Amino acid sequence: MSALIATLWLVNVTLDTGGQLAFKAAAGDPRAGDGMARWRYMASRPWLWLGLLAYALHLLSWIAFLSLVDLSKGMLLASINMVAIMLGGRLLFREKLTPLRVAGIALVSAGVAIVGASG
Repeated sequence: MSALIATLWLVNVTLDTGGQLAFKAAAGDPRAGDGMARWRYMASRPWLWLGLLAYALHLLSWIAFLSLVDLSKGMLLASINMVAIMLGGRLLFREKLTPLRVAGIALVSAGVAIVGASG
């Protein structure tokens, strides 16, 4: 894997993970209320806008990444995003990592390593 591809992959993982965690921070705020009041509250918080910005930049990095790798390989490498998001959820939101989730993290990580090592 070239340095450019590896960099774009890391940028992609970082932006996707950051966007998901920002959306969770916006949506999970207990002060948000219900219904339209919830949406107005979320729209007034920086987390929602940070998540949208991360997703816009993620889209650009994803397109750049896919311009350099096969779609099948790119999708497999992108599955590490699930691992990063689960770990971020654990660290930031104290979400549970059950034994099955840990096994899933291990399997996804192993698969990404195999795909990444395949050249």
